[in-house]
Amino acid sequence: MVRPNEFVKDLVPYIPGKPVEELERELGIRDAVKLASNENPLGPSPLAVRALLEVVGNINRYPDGDAFYLRHKLAMKLGVKPENLIFGNGSNEVIEIAARTFLKPGDEAVMGEFAFIVFPLVTKAVGAHAILSPMPNLVHDLKDMLGRITPKTRMVFLANPNNPTGTMVRREELEWFLERIPEEIVVLIDEAYFDYVDDPEYPNSLDYHSLGKPIITVRTFSKIYGLAGLRLGFGISSEEIISYMNRVREPFNVNSLAQVAAFAALDDTEHIRRSKEENKRGLRYLEEELRKLKIRFIPSFTNFILVDLGSDPIPVYNALLREGVIVRPVVNYGLKTHIRVTVGLREENERFICALRKVLRR
Repeated sequence: MVRPNEFVKDLVPYIPGKPVEELERELGIRDAVKLASNENPLGPSPLAVRALLEVVGNINRYPDGDAFYLRHKLAMKLGVKPENLIFGNGSNEVIEIAARTFLKPGDEAVMGEFAFIVFPLVTKAVGAHAILSPMPNLVHDLKDMLGRITPKTRMVFLANPNNPTGTMVRREELEWFLERIPEEIVVLIDEAYFDYVDDPEYPNSLDYHSLGKPIITVRTFSKIYGLAGLRLGFGISSEEIISYMNRVREPFNVNSLAQVAAFAALDDTEHIRRSKEENKRGLRYLEEELRKLKIRFIPSFTNFILVDLGSDPIPVYNALLREGVIVRPVVNYGLKTHIRVTVGLREENERFICALRKVLRR
């Protein structure tokens, strides 16, 4: 009999949003709309696409395992040293590398109960214990999280803004937390949706690396840059922490096309501007229409919105699928009455609202 690692038995695999092609194949429909995975509806950076076309003929070669050119260009943009950066096959891999580097069986990691589902997944996969902090208002309660730290705590995971709630921790709260957390505990701050936030109270976690605390900031090229299919995320931390994480990182973990696309996308300020503006308009539209329908939602600082249907969301989710609209139920997060809806193009947002009205008969 096959005997997997004891920590693997109770893990629940991550389930991604349903692909458009799968839905159209299953139901025999066309022109389905996917608003399930928080992708950029404008597509990838045009500069990235142009760069990819120039190098695609070289994929017979292994990629640069050190991502030298991307590392130096990104370091200059962020105002850090190249040695402060690590790259991963999506930000998920960077989070996993951090867990494998700093957690061992029996250790504890503190995280919000409705935080990014990958946090407890990678924690349990290495045999550590995920300590969940309640989020009664769907926002991280940093005072509660601090109170759950014990001598066994080795890491704290914090997504800001948080997926799937769309909420954020404000500057004053984060500063209070970082001042009090023990210096030996690694704080990983996932900022996948960093580029969408304009609120003046939003804290850029890079501003606190100078405190000398072991902070790892994680970001991605999947969201506003529109490169989700190429899988490229990165972490920023001290040279010491990055050095340890690089000992765990697999060789050639970031493919050559992802490196070239990201290098070009960093210059595409116009694409970023358009993406932010499109998202603002779409978010305002969805909020206005949901208010008209008298449906509760959580104000969002991201490119998605968490909608509270007030009852089991699966029947509505399935009915929306039959209308050719893919959203994301989040019952696996413990949010038993909610769906998460990505902000799409105007016509996609209108398609969702129209389908929702039909499904709910409103």
